[in-house]
Amino acid sequence: MINQAKKFVGEKAVTQATRYISKDPEKNLGKAISLAEKLAVREDHKKQIATVKTYLLDPESNWHELYVRTMTESNQNVRERLAVDFVINAVLAGIPRQYELAEKLGYSIPWAILIDPTDRCNLRCTGCWAGEYTKKNDLEYELLDRIIREGEELNIFFYVFSGGEPLVRKDDLLKLANSHPNSIFHVFTNGTLIDDEFAKACAKAGNITFAISIEGFEETTDFRRGAGTFQKVMQAADVLKEHGLIFGFSGTYHRKNAEEVTSDEFIDLLVDKGFRFGWYFTYVPVGSDTDLDFMATPEQRADVYWRIQHLRETKPIFLADFWNDGVTTGGCIAGGRRYFHINAAGDVEPCAFIHYATCNIRDMSVKEALGNQLFLEYQKRQPFNNNHMRPCPLIDNPDSLAACVNESCAYSTQNKSVDVNQIAQNLADYANAWGEKADQIVNEHFK
Repeated sequence: MINQAKKFVGEKAVTQATRYISKDPEKNLGKAISLAEKLAVREDHKKQIATVKTYLLDPESNWHELYVRTMTESNQNVRERLAVDFVINAVLAGIPRQYELAEKLGYSIPWAILIDPTDRCNLRCTGCWAGEYTKKNDLEYELLDRIIREGEELNIFFYVFSGGEPLVRKDDLLKLANSHPNSIFHVFTNGTLIDDEFAKACAKAGNITFAISIEGFEETTDFRRGAGTFQKVMQAADVLKEHGLIFGFSGTYHRKNAEEVTSDEFIDLLVDKGFRFGWYFTYVPVGSDTDLDFMATPEQRADVYWRIQHLRETKPIFLADFWNDGVTTGGCIAGGRRYFHINAAGDVEPCAFIHYATCNIRDMSVKEALGNQLFLEYQKRQPFNNNHMRPCPLIDNPDSLAACVNESCAYSTQNKSVDVNQIAQNLADYANAWGEKADQIVNEHFK
């Protein structure tokens, strides 16, 4: 596989530039931005770089602080691999080629593939998206290797691993990362299996990053994830920071923790621990025995939106709000539009939260799987709502999800089959209530 960086300025030039910039990140910041500007092909990338440039060059900016911390505290090999694999391969070179190929094929080529190497896990967390899988499946190494190889042929260089707990397969993940040095491997983990030996091996590979699940402070995290989990997460953060690895958090906000997990105090703790980014998910009812009362209320979801805007303006950490950032992403990104999910049984699903499929990756190539009927039904309807504050076909537009599943004759991938029409009915009241709140936000602040 030809390294995308070599198509532009060469991997050696990029790594040398990264090494030079890291020696004095503040002094050489302008050179780093100039390099990115030269490599940008798409107009939206050029505009994004121009926007980021404004914040990064301001020495009083929280973004400037994040940049300096990352460049000075991370392992040199990690910095260099991320500069090539993420900035060049996955974004500046990969994305234009994905869109070009999509035009030829007639369906989307995503930016990322989310893969569950196993559905086994050492924890039992309330409301886990994998809670009703069988917990006995694994994707064999040879299949994982094939998926990534075929993905790279489609110019996809960002691979996300979840589960189950993916670090149950830590040796295989390390082998994959070393076998595919041109791609980034981003691991969603509960953090309890991270140790010094593993972190040292990840730093040597250079192309592995982590998102550690955490639900708030100790009492709140342990309430959902089990006694002692919070302290294990803190220990994992210390180990990763010691070895100069890039890591962040994955936080699910729900009715009992929405305020805590977006508080200044909580984020300050994580910044001090070395977390560089955070992925916010809202609790989504998945499965046959879902608890709708555990969902954040529409009012809490709106408050989370505004809290994250505040945190982005004040804290040296990158934060993404998957549902409420629909305005930025142009609506739902699932169904192969910009990402899709392969579960531990090999079923090709639109999203980690949408447990329906029409095909299995064991029976076809990645390119063939991307053209499956369920994904085509998704892409035909995306965006599912003109208000991008209501992007999701599950919790925001459940009738759209039912239509996609029914039209494609998709099957349920859970241990207990769940009628999609019943899901749509159960979520109708929530979707309508959030719709009113989301319309209010857009009418007052985006028009």
